[in-house]
Amino acid sequence: MNELQKSKERFEMLKVCIIIPTYNNSSTLSEVICSTQEYTKNIIVVNDGSKDNSADVLKNFKSIEVLNYPENVGKGWALRKGFELARKKGYRYAISIDSDGQHFAKDLPSFLDKLDSVGDAIIIGARNMTNSDVPGKSSFAHKFSNFWFKVETGINVPDTQSGYRLYPLDLLKNISFYTTKYEFEIEVLVRASWKGIKIESTEVSVFYPPKEERITHFRPFADFSRISVLNTILVIITFLYIKPRSFIKSLFNKEKWERIYTDHFLNNHESNLRKSTSVAFGIFMGIIPIWGFQLITAIFLAVLLRLNKTLVIIAANISITPMIPLIVYLSFKMGGFCLGSKATDIEFNRNISIESVNAHWQQYLFGSVVLAIVASIAIGLITLTILKIIRRKTGSIKEA
Repeated sequence: MNELQKSKERFEMLKVCIIIPTYNNSSTLSEVICSTQEYTKNIIVVNDGSKDNSADVLKNFKSIEVLNYPENVGKGWALRKGFELARKKGYRYAISIDSDGQHFAKDLPSFLDKLDSVGDAIIIGARNMTNSDVPGKSSFAHKFSNFWFKVETGINVPDTQSGYRLYPLDLLKNISFYTTKYEFEIEVLVRASWKGIKIESTEVSVFYPPKEERITHFRPFADFSRISVLNTILVIITFLYIKPRSFIKSLFNKEKWERIYTDHFLNNHESNLRKSTSVAFGIFMGIIPIWGFQLITAIFLAVLLRLNKTLVIIAANISITPMIPLIVYLSFKMGGFCLGSKATDIEFNRNISIESVNAHWQQYLFGSVVLAIVASIAIGLITLTILKIIRRKTGSIKEA
């Protein structure tokens, strides 16, 4: 059995189809379909309102599924309609390949290899964007897109703009998408990652014809503007909803806390003094009044002082939003205790506000520094005592 026959059997076994969205690419469409047919017969072509002779080209291929609609809507819409048809046909995965001849069918097996190794995921065919024939605007758009994807998801992906991808159809079916043009390829990655769907990559080849022969339907101003608007919306959602949601979820992640407790708090390769000092330093950084810069400063100094960064970060989160009124109140009280007769009293349940801090900033500033020192020393000593008790108990068990 040759490799092509094995490939066809794998497409059948894994229930994978090919989706080819096309718009006015009749000169390359036939070649793309023919080369793809060498690897599988599971092909869906979505003719996105082409005005050239693409419909006539498609009539020559009797064994493929063709979805036609009269008006051009956009690549995103074509992919979404292709996904719907693929699910109705019983396919579990769909590989999208552009109809302009930029992608090579010989790379199709690499998607199946990656699928075997990582399981259900969106798998992107990552292009080598350092080649000399890559257009300058494509290289810029590639870097621009990768940067914003990292901001929106925290994930590093080598090529977020590649249209050569494998999609897990079942995992995407319950996500409502809103975009219909090129920006869909960004939306689907970001929103899938927010749902916990893995984003993986596999290397693929790419062909860019000479400038005078290149056919593109990407309109730089209109399409880039839509992508920019989409990224703006996604960034707002990221910081107002996704990141707070992820933080709250992490607070109730039992496995995560058990792992931190085992790997960092009970780490026998690290001294009790270093661990307790890390906790104390985190408490100190979480209380001192450099709001907005506490965590980044704590991380920088933890690296500089060679402390346990994880314990520092956890302890520094003493200043999470629900704790801020209590920290401000205790800072005022501590400042009042130190200032004596010059102190101003404040009610915990009524008057804690930005105005009260501004009006009595000296008392608050002095008190917060003292509170940070006292709290860090106290919690550091408590941590050191607990660690010694734990080590003594575990040591006696091992000896027994």
